[in-house]
Amino acid sequence: MNAMERDDEQIGQSAAVRDYFGTHYAAMYRFYEMLRDQGELRGLIGPREVGRLWDRHLLNSAAVVPYLSSARSIVDVGSGAGLPGIVIAVQRPDAEVILVEPMERRVAWLTEVSEELELQNVEVRHGRAEEYDGALEADAVTSRAVAALSKLVRMSMPLLRPGGEMVVLKGRNVEREIEPALKVLRRFKASEPEILEGSTVDGAEATTILRVRRG
Repeated sequence: MNAMERDDEQIGQSAAVRDYFGTHYAAMYRFYEMLRDQGELRGLIGPREVGRLWDRHLLNSAAVVPYLSSARSIVDVGSGAGLPGIVIAVQRPDAEVILVEPMERRVAWLTEVSEELELQNVEVRHGRAEEYDGALEADAVTSRAVAALSKLVRMSMPLLRPGGEMVVLKGRNVEREIEPALKVLRRFKASEPEILEGSTVDGAEATTILRVRRG
C-alpha cells in the first residue's frame, strides 16, 4: 500500500466519515474495500484513482443523497462502478434503486456488490438508458460523469414520472452545458436547471450538482 492509499484509508476510517455514514458505515467501508482490491483490475477505475476513493469517489457520490430525500424510486443511469448508484442504495435503504448499465462486465460487478452488501433495495438492469424509455417511471434519475447535459437530458427525462427530478453530479463547468441543452429541456417542459453545492465532511472537496424537474 503506497502513501496515497494509506492517506485515503485514514480518511475512510476517520471519526468524521464514520459519523457521516452512521449505521451505513460498515457497508460503505466494505464497498471501499471491493473498489480498492478489484476496481483497477476489473477496469472500473483508473490506477490513479485507487488512492483517492473516499474523497474523490465515495464522498463525492454521497453528496447527492440529501437532494434525493423525497424520492422513493431512483434510477442511476450508467452506473459503472456503482458511483453514485451503490452509494445511494446504501444510504437510502427505504428507496428502490435501479442501476442501469450497458456493459455486461459492469453489470456483473454491480450484481456482486449488491449481493455482498446485502442490498435488498437494488435492481440491476443491463442495457442503455434509452432502451428503458417508457418502461420506467421514477421519482428521480441520477448519474455521474456519463454525458454532456443535452445528451443526458434525452437519456434521463423519459425515465421520470411527471414532476420527477433529474439530479446529477457534474463538474464545475456545468453552466456551459445548460445553453446547448435548453431545446431538449423545453421538449420535456422542464424547470429551470438549478446548480447546487454538494458537501459531506469537513475537508472533503464539495461537488457540483445539477437538478431539474420534468414538467
